[in-house]
Amino acid sequence: MDNMLSLFIVIPALTVAGILFVREIKQVRMVAALGMGIQLVMAAVLVFCYLSASSSGAGDEMLFVKDFVWFKSLNIHYAVGVDGISVAMIMLTALVVFAGIFSSWEVEYLTKEFFISLILLATGVFGFFISIDLFTMFLFYELAVIPMYLLIGIWGSGPKEYSAMKLTLMLMGGSALILLGILGIYFNSADNGGQFTFNIMEISKVSIPLPEQRFFFPITFIGFGILGALFPFHTWSPDGHASAPTAVSMLHAGVLMKLGGYGAFRVAIFLMPQAAAELNWIFIILTSVSVVYGALGAIVQKDLKYINAYSSVSHCGLVLFAVLMMNRPAMNGAILQMISHGLMTALFFALIGMIYGRTHTRMINEMGGLLKIIPFISVAYIIAGLASLGLPGLSGFVAEMTIFTGAFQHAGLFHRIVTIIVITSIVITAVYILRVVAILLLGAQNNRHYEHIADARWFEKVPAIILIVSIAGIGMAPYWLSSMTGASLQPVIEKIMAIKPF
Repeated sequence: MDNMLSLFIVIPALTVAGILFVREIKQVRMVAALGMGIQLVMAAVLVFCYLSASSSGAGDEMLFVKDFVWFKSLNIHYAVGVDGISVAMIMLTALVVFAGIFSSWEVEYLTKEFFISLILLATGVFGFFISIDLFTMFLFYELAVIPMYLLIGIWGSGPKEYSAMKLTLMLMGGSALILLGILGIYFNSADNGGQFTFNIMEISKVSIPLPEQRFFFPITFIGFGILGALFPFHTWSPDGHASAPTAVSMLHAGVLMKLGGYGAFRVAIFLMPQAAAELNWIFIILTSVSVVYGALGAIVQKDLKYINAYSSVSHCGLVLFAVLMMNRPAMNGAILQMISHGLMTALFFALIGMIYGRTHTRMINEMGGLLKIIPFISVAYIIAGLASLGLPGLSGFVAEMTIFTGAFQHAGLFHRIVTIIVITSIVITAVYILRVVAILLLGAQNNRHYEHIADARWFEKVPAIILIVSIAGIGMAPYWLSSMTGASLQPVIEKIMAIKPF
């Protein structure tokens, strides 16, 4: 168990090595599926081990910690550890990556290179979530972001070069802000002339001077917020989603955007809580705009991918909105929302890829009556839509209700007014989801050629079933997940309560 977390880096590396040594496309697919299947099993084992360990009262601590010195003079360490929040994010990543492998089953152009790039992206995400050293975390963040340029620029569609470059430049700008924020934290991490450190848990015990917090908190939050589609830095997201191949869209929206919310919570708010409490009203306004604007943007779109892309802007804005509320229910809701949105948006993009592969269009007005023709894909799309609009019994309802309950606990008039405005996004979401279902699945058939298209094949049903079961499982039995992530919020809540009571 000592090196368990490092396996989440080693297994993808071995999978990439295995892909390099095979020649046929079928072998590449099988090696990728086997490697990410083992990773999924490891994630399930990690959840079980964490629940077993935390049942003894260690739910608010970092477990399975390993620490090795990388660069002694700067006190840089390869330090990994997990709490309930990072365990949940690792499980989400493993599910989406495994589903993405099967959604890429028919990639035939530069197949080796595609799967290697996809797995490298996943490696960066896994490494980010297990890191408790800021330098290591930033290193894996960069590893996760860089392959996106190749995956969209080479295997994408439409204006793929423009979308890939726009995405890369925006996220690299965010990376520069994150690096500046990390360095600011690092050089204020030692009291009384002690040694500077990048270790998050050690920094959390130090009180960073308030003037420095006021300067570095906005920089760090915006840096992570760019990846979380924070308004007005969200514009890269819809174009990137629309041009990316199916599996890349799944990973992009399902897990990569979660690095923004997770980093904003784990780094910006946890390590600089005083500045967060002072300045959060500014970002609450921006995130509220993200939520409502994203939902309104989805209503006017005709392209299925753009509809889901703007929906992701709205739902990821809700994550950042919740963490800024800085109380236990809202922040726990933010974690649940990251997981719920990751699952349902990955399902959405997988199904959109299936529909496009059969109809060769993503424009909803050019399709209709698909429920009778491709019932499996259509029913799965309806389930994803119901989760998105917050139907009770599915994961979206659990996450959103937890967020809104926590947000409305604030006695301040400002917080309650903003919460009411954000809640309107539920109605807007229902409008565009039901509109798409009515036109796409239940409307009149616009093309007779669609009558002969086939329903989902086995390798397309695998990711859909995995994601649907996960969405329904969390919706029906959310307590284990909510309690696991909620317990891990205790160190953050203690720091916040020391500043101001809620």
